[in-house]
Amino acid sequence: MKHLPACRRPAIAAAFFAAMLLPASAQDAKPAAAPLPDPGVLRICASEVEAPYSAKDGSGFENKVAVALAKAMGRKPVFVWTSQPAIYLVRDWLDKGSCDVVMGLDAGDERVLTTTPYYRTGYVFVTRADSKLAIANWQSEDLAKASHIGFVPGTPAQAMLEQRGLFNVHFNYMHSLTDFSDRRNKYSRIDPRRMIREVKEGKADVAIHFAPDVARYVTADKELKLTLIPDDNKTADGRKMPHHFDQSIAVRKGDAQLLAEIEAALTKARPDIEAILREEGVPLIAQPNRS
Repeated sequence: MKHLPACRRPAIAAAFFAAMLLPASAQDAKPAAAPLPDPGVLRICASEVEAPYSAKDGSGFENKVAVALAKAMGRKPVFVWTSQPAIYLVRDWLDKGSCDVVMGLDAGDERVLTTTPYYRTGYVFVTRADSKLAIANWQSEDLAKASHIGFVPGTPAQAMLEQRGLFNVHFNYMHSLTDFSDRRNKYSRIDPRRMIREVKEGKADVAIHFAPDVARYVTADKELKLTLIPDDNKTADGRKMPHHFDQSIAVRKGDAQLLAEIEAALTKARPDIEAILREEGVPLIAQPNRS
């Protein structure tokens, strides 16, 4: 299965397409006026409500990466904030010229120009550290013993649970994570903090999520354990089901000059960026040789 390129990150692919069905009147207010582009400024599109990636107080790890990037470019970082979820950043902000850079899109996203990936990571299993379940991959027999498994619909987790015959078993529990809200034609994010809290409190045995969504909350708690899922998974018909993904920085398709400037700065900023990601607890994967 080809990874869906239009999503901001693998964990919200299905939500992106649901959100695109909404008319403009059903979404948040139009973006506030932003300052005109300035060669000494890097205008960063950012959501106030996308922790741990981005938060209004600047504590999101993508906020920190953006600051490191701007410093390497010799520019002043200026965040152009929205109260909308991050899935709207390209369509409602970047494309309309309100800001110039979006952090953490999938490499090769067809809506934009993307940089060389600045990190690669993947999906993880989250369990209690004292769990008696031995779960290392999708073939682990103990997956079938889990009382509740949390996951995001429309992701590799759903596809693999279906293959293991476990999707229907945990369907109702998955919907309980949004209090059974109607997800038709709207975006309802499953709060990663809630998913992890359910594991910590013993209400779920396993959570399956894209690592950057949950790494901060898992690594900060000694009662929890994070296990990176191998990237060797296939669906029942033999198609590869990717679990590891490259993350890049995006600009508008016409901003090739800005993209080149960012590419040059990424080399300089890489040590700082990797330090931010390690502090966040994101498991970093060596990028495959594409030569």
